[in-house]
Amino acid sequence: MGQEAEIIFEVTQEADGGYVAECLTESIFTQADDWEGLERNVQEAVAAFYFDRPHPKTIRLHFVKDEILKVA
Repeated sequence: MGQEAEIIFEVTQEADGGYVAECLTESIFTQADDWEGLERNVQEAVAAFYFDRPHPKTIRLHFVKDEILKVA
Protein backbone atom coordinates (compact mmCIF):
# COMPACT_ATOMS: atom_id res chain seq x y z
CA MET A 1 0.00 0.00 0.00
CA GLY A 2 1.50 3.37 -1.05
CA GLN A 3 1.58 6.61 0.84
CA GLU A 4 -1.29 9.00 0.19
CA ALA A 5 -0.19 12.46 -0.92
CA GLU A 6 -3.12 14.22 0.72
CA ILE A 7 -5.99 13.52 3.06
CA ILE A 8 -9.07 15.77 3.04
CA PHE A 9 -11.37 16.69 5.91
CA GLU A 10 -14.75 18.35 5.53
CA VAL A 11 -15.08 20.97 8.28
CA THR A 12 -18.36 22.46 9.48
CA GLN A 13 -19.08 24.96 12.22
CA GLU A 14 -21.55 24.00 14.90
CA ALA A 15 -24.28 26.31 16.19
CA ASP A 16 -22.28 26.81 19.41
CA GLY A 17 -19.29 28.06 17.41
CA GLY A 18 -17.18 24.90 17.65
CA TYR A 19 -15.84 23.00 14.63
CA VAL A 20 -16.26 19.42 13.47
CA ALA A 21 -13.91 17.73 10.98
CA GLU A 22 -14.66 14.47 9.19
CA CYS A 23 -12.24 12.77 6.82
CA LEU A 24 -13.69 12.03 3.39
CA THR A 25 -11.66 8.85 2.78
CA GLU A 26 -10.92 7.32 6.19
CA SER A 27 -12.82 6.82 9.45
CA ILE A 28 -11.30 9.84 11.17
CA PHE A 29 -13.45 12.36 13.03
CA THR A 30 -12.58 15.11 15.51
CA GLN A 31 -13.85 18.40 16.88
CA ALA A 32 -12.69 21.49 18.77
CA ASP A 33 -13.93 24.76 20.21
CA ASP A 34 -11.76 26.94 17.94
CA TRP A 35 -9.90 26.71 14.62
CA GLU A 36 -6.44 26.38 16.17
CA GLY A 37 -7.65 23.56 18.38
CA LEU A 38 -9.22 21.86 15.39
CA GLU A 39 -5.93 22.01 13.46
CA ARG A 40 -4.11 20.37 16.40
CA ASN A 41 -6.83 17.74 16.88
CA VAL A 42 -6.88 16.85 13.18
CA GLN A 43 -3.08 16.40 13.16
CA GLU A 44 -3.24 14.23 16.28
CA ALA A 45 -6.12 12.16 14.90
CA VAL A 46 -4.30 11.56 11.61
CA ALA A 47 -1.08 10.61 13.44
CA ALA A 48 -3.01 8.16 15.61
CA PHE A 49 -4.88 6.64 12.65
CA TYR A 50 -1.66 6.11 10.67
CA PHE A 51 0.52 5.22 13.68
CA ASP A 52 1.76 1.95 12.16
CA ARG A 53 1.94 2.92 8.48
CA PRO A 54 3.03 5.80 6.26
CA HIS A 55 0.93 8.91 6.77
CA PRO A 56 -0.24 11.43 4.14
CA LYS A 57 2.14 14.23 3.22
CA THR A 58 -0.52 16.93 3.59
CA ILE A 59 -3.87 17.44 5.30
CA ARG A 60 -6.50 19.63 3.65
CA LEU A 61 -9.27 21.21 5.73
CA HIS A 62 -12.22 21.99 3.45
CA PHE A 63 -14.51 24.40 5.32
CA VAL A 64 -18.17 24.03 4.34
CA LYS A 65 -20.53 26.84 5.27
CA ASP A 66 -24.28 26.40 5.08
CA GLU A 67 -26.25 29.60 4.69
CA ILE A 68 -30.00 29.80 4.74
CA LEU A 69 -31.42 32.61 2.66
CA LYS A 70 -34.93 33.82 3.19
CA VAL A 71 -37.00 34.11 0.05
CA ALA A 72 -39.12 37.25 -0.04
